[in-house]
Amino acid sequence: MLLAIDCGNTNTVFSIWDGQEFLCTLRTSTHHARTADAYFTWYYTLVKHYGIEVDITDVIISSTVPRVVFNLRVFSDRFFGCRPLVVGKPECRLPVEPRVDAGTQVGPDRLVNTAGAFDRHGGNLIVVDFGTATTFDVVAHDGAYVGGAIAPGVNLSLEALHTAAAALPHIDVAKPDRVIGTNTVDCMRSGVFWGYVGLINGICDRIKEEYGHPMKVVSTGGLAPLFQQGHAVFDVFEDDLTMHGLTVIHDYNKEG
Repeated sequence: MLLAIDCGNTNTVFSIWDGQEFLCTLRTSTHHARTADAYFTWYYTLVKHYGIEVDITDVIISSTVPRVVFNLRVFSDRFFGCRPLVVGKPECRLPVEPRVDAGTQVGPDRLVNTAGAFDRHGGNLIVVDFGTATTFDVVAHDGAYVGGAIAPGVNLSLEALHTAAAALPHIDVAKPDRVIGTNTVDCMRSGVFWGYVGLINGICDRIKEEYGHPMKVVSTGGLAPLFQQGHAVFDVFEDDLTMHGLTVIHDYNKEG
């Protein structure tokens, strides 16, 4: 079985893939100092809790936090006896190489989303991922990542509002009943929610205009369904896009 690991700036996700479906998905906070033993203790405890009997034979890792990769490599080698594939490293081949400026390092998460989206929807796509940053990835007709845009993530923007303006409280993001807020919290919610709907629609419209071909917009990340309520331009929502992309890249390397 395959253990797919996606390490983001905020959370790290482990998913067990049996070749047909994900048996379970486990989530923990990202911490560069977490040891291989600590990863295994957490992983083993939850797998036993869910009553899953698994024999991990392969591991693939995508990480936007380089400092955690070493301990995840040790975790894979020590407890599963295998050398993991790490997206973005030379030994991990991609189905289609990105076409970007020479010397540019594309984030592993964007490469994985590209592979997953192309496998499910073909080419000419915009993938919008709501993470610590909100990323827009352009997938060409042949499945190549060809660029995109990066904006501050929703929660990052909320934190910046609170930190920079002492009078503004911490709030959660939600669709407000009205655009015109009549108290501080509703004003903040309106600005963040409708501001991001405008940002999403505006960037996607400009990408489509510049790209010059019809494009499908694929969204992923926990907040995507929320913003679809505001008439964001998403054609389809994929809850497990990143993990699916990891299985696609793993299969490609095994077949090659």
